[in-house]
Order: sequence, then structure tokens, then C-alpha cells
Amino acid sequence: MSVSSSGRTARHRGTAGRGFEHPWAFWTGALACTTGVLLHLPMYVSARSMGYHMNGMRADAPMITGMALIVVGLLAVLYGLVPRDGREIGRSSARIRVRALDDAPVKGQHVALLIVMAIAVTIDVMKPTTLSFVAPGVAHEYGLKSPLNPGGDIPVAWLPLAGITGTVIGSLVWGWLGDRIGRRASLLFAGMLFVTTSVCGTMPGFTWNLVMCAVMGIGAGGMLPITFTLLAETVPARHRGWLLVLIGGDIAGAYVITSWLAAELTPTYSWRILWLVGLPTGLLFIALNRWIPESPRYLLARGRREEAALVLERYGAVAEEDGEPEETVRQPAGHGSYLALLRGRLLAPTAAIGILGLGTGLVTFGFQQWVPTNLQHLGYSEVNSDYVVRNAALLGLPLTVLTAWMYGVWGSRKTLVTVSAVTALTLVGCVVAGDAMGRDHVLASLLLVVPLSGVSSVVAVVAGYAAEVYPTLVRSRGTGLAAGMTKVGGVLILALTVAAATVPSIGVTALIGAVPLLLAAVIFLWVGPETKARRLEDINRELMAPRA
Repeated sequence: MSVSSSGRTARHRGTAGRGFEHPWAFWTGALACTTGVLLHLPMYVSARSMGYHMNGMRADAPMITGMALIVVGLLAVLYGLVPRDGREIGRSSARIRVRALDDAPVKGQHVALLIVMAIAVTIDVMKPTTLSFVAPGVAHEYGLKSPLNPGGDIPVAWLPLAGITGTVIGSLVWGWLGDRIGRRASLLFAGMLFVTTSVCGTMPGFTWNLVMCAVMGIGAGGMLPITFTLLAETVPARHRGWLLVLIGGDIAGAYVITSWLAAELTPTYSWRILWLVGLPTGLLFIALNRWIPESPRYLLARGRREEAALVLERYGAVAEEDGEPEETVRQPAGHGSYLALLRGRLLAPTAAIGILGLGTGLVTFGFQQWVPTNLQHLGYSEVNSDYVVRNAALLGLPLTVLTAWMYGVWGSRKTLVTVSAVTALTLVGCVVAGDAMGRDHVLASLLLVVPLSGVSSVVAVVAGYAAEVYPTLVRSRGTGLAAGMTKVGGVLILALTVAAATVPSIGVTALIGAVPLLLAAVIFLWVGPETKARRLEDINRELMAPRA
């Protein structure tokens, strides 16, 4: 049954796929959250004469009031977003297929969505990226053990460990949430968590920093998989792959922005300002909500056919309903289980995605996480190390465009194999160079190009590929699992760092990351399904077909 034109009578509603279940609750909650964050700032400003060092200060009345407002505000925001009939989604959506018109051009609505999603990815990645730039300042203020302060008692690695553990949890929770309450609602709730967790920059005690960093990670872990899921379900098939990688590759842009902010702001306002930036950036994302549609599949599953038809019309898509659901997809998805990703023909791509994600996490949070700290250990000043990292990230930005082109022209499997192998070989180069990177700034910048920027392309390819491979009912969970695995490597390497009570050298972290990337390249060459310019339904049909 076609519903592509049945929604013309609903034009008076005006917010098809872009409204809120309870607008008053959402906006009241958003105001409460923002006010709560602002009430944390007086303590931060009062520490100006001490270089914004807040260690040892006690929470004042405005800060405590602000915390209460944030908790109440988040509950109101969630109430404003959650659909009334969420429990019926899994049973009805198994019969729905939405086909992007393969020959449709990229329209203005697509461009607007792509821009907003690029902003979302940038804001999202700035959170875990910031961990590497705040670590030296945190270690100094709290007297934590690091390469610059070997006499400390508590390893500074506890901070990124808390944050990255939060992102693993967030990726899995948001993967489930996106399939449960919708893509748009999940994105906006993650955006509000970005706003509220910016108070991490005002926490006086290290324990509170760990707690808030973990909560911040939960929000950051959910944005990327939902973004890829929404884009995969909206962009025409012939443009889908390379656009997913291009938007996801904006991870490199986030690294450039974060390193620039660190170099410009931290000497004056301390490391804390890098967390406080989450307030304006999170509010910017919320303000752009009108350009974030709900997934047509989700709207159809909820019975909001008129709204779905308008979204489909704007984005050049057609909805069709089958008489019988695909039994192999319906049962696991209806129970909301991640086990669906490990059954039948989905097992092979899930294993390949998981290993590549693990290797990417080891590079991002093992090698990349400690680059500023290790460069300072090799003799760079704090500002110079930030600039070296920024220069490497800038030089690597064209790699994102190149990777997107490869994904669109070569196809997904060849691109996955190539970027994984090239990144691994570059890391081997860092192992060979060793301490020579401390004596030659140019050599350091060149060797860091691929590990800092190229690895972001690997993350983008992994998430984009997951959004294409998995069926609609478990697509959000699939991208959540892919994103979560890119963080699991970080948890492992950071846990080892905490246990060893020391930060590993550039050579050690490079070697640890290179091995699984090379292994992943081999596995994808062997079992990775090709997705180039194929309709999502065709890919799903191949993977859901019974084994011969």
C-alpha cells in the first residue's frame, strides 16, 4: 500500500516529523536545564584570581539549586519527547519498507539535514576529544599521576576512563532508545545532555569530575549512531554511502576545533573552559531542531501516516507496506534485543564491525588520547603540543574527502580494507620513529596526520557501514553497537593505563592500535557484504535470506 500522497491533507499541521509529543514539557525542561547550568558559573568566575583552580572549594547554594533544576529539567525534556504509544512500535513496523528514490537528486531539505547532522557529529566528537586536552590541566590542579607529574598518587587516566566508559554505555542505550522512541527524540535528548553536562567544568572535586564525565560520555555515546541511522534512512541510495562517510569524517574537524580552543583558551581560562563550551554548542543543536525530521519508518510504525507522507515527499521517498512481516527480523526486534545482531547472516558483518571498532577505539583512546601529554613529555610546551596536534589534524582533513570519494566510487568493502590498512601502517611508522618525533616538529606533524585525522575516517566508515547493513528494526541498535565497540577499545587501553599507573608512550600505543586494524582489514576482505548504491531493503533481504 502506497502512502506517498496520503498526507497532503495534513499540511496544516506544519510540524510533520519535527514536533514534540508535549512541547510545553520539552521547552520548560530545556529552560530549567539551561538555568541550572548558568547557576554553576558564579563559582567558576569567583576562582578567577586563582587561575580558575577550584580544587577544595565547596558547592555554594546557587550550584546546588542548579543541580536540582537540571535533574527536574531532564525529566521534563524526556517526558516531552517520549511517544505515547512507544510499546506498539516494534509489532507494527516489521511490515513497513521505505524506499529512497535511487534517481532522486539531493534536495535542499537533504542539504539542511546534512549540515545539521555535521554540526551534531562535530559537537558529539568534541566531548571525548576534549579529554586528551584537559588531562594535563586536570593532573596539575589535582596533583594526579601523569608523565608530567610522576609523583602523583591517583592516575589521571581515571578521568578519560570514566568518560569513555560512559560513551560505551551511551552507545548501547541510545541504540535501543533510537529504535524505541524514535531517531529525532533520541538526538534531541542527547543534545540536552550535552548542555547539562557542561557543568563538568565547574566541579570542584575530582570525584565529581569523574561522575559528570561519565554522564557526559553517556550523552556523547548516543549522538553518532542515531545520526547515521537517520541519515541512512533519509538520503537517496546512490548518494547515501559517501555522504555518510563525509559527515562522519567531520570527526577530524572536531579535533581541529578542540585543539584550537585548547591552544587559545586554556592558557587564560584553564582546562575547565573546554567543558563549559558544551553549553553554547548544545543549545545551538537544540535551536536547529526544526531541520531534524523524524524517520519516516518510525512515523509509519506509530500510525502517523500523514506526517510520514510529508517527510517522504520532502526527501523524495516512497513507503510501501508488505502483507507479511519478515519473521527473522520481527521477533528479535520486537523484543528489543541486541542478540538479533548475532543471528544468522548478520553474525559475520557484526563480528567484522566489532573487531574494526575495537581497533579504532584502541587508536583513538590509546594513541590519540595521550598525544598532547606524550608530546609534552618529549619536550614540547603545552601550547606547542596543542598546535602540533592541530596542524596534523588540519593536514589530514582532505583524507575525509578522499575516503568519502572512495566509499562512493570503490564501494564500502574496498574502502574499509584500505583505510584500516593505511592507518595501521602509519602507526607502525610512529613506532619506528619513536623519540625522533620530539626533535623534529615537521616529522611529528606528518606522522600524526593519519592517526589523528585518518582514524576519524575509519570511525565514519564503520558507523556508516553499520547503518547500511542492519535491518530497519535493529538499525539503531546496530549503529549503537558499532559506535560502542569503537569505545570498548578505549576502555581496555585506559583500564590498562590505570592499572599500570602510568601513561604508555607513543610507540606502545601505536603498536597496540596497529595490530587489530590490520586484522580487521583481512576480515572485511573476507566476509564484508558490499553496500555500494544498493537500497537498504535489498541489502537487508540478502542478509535475512535463509542459508542454503
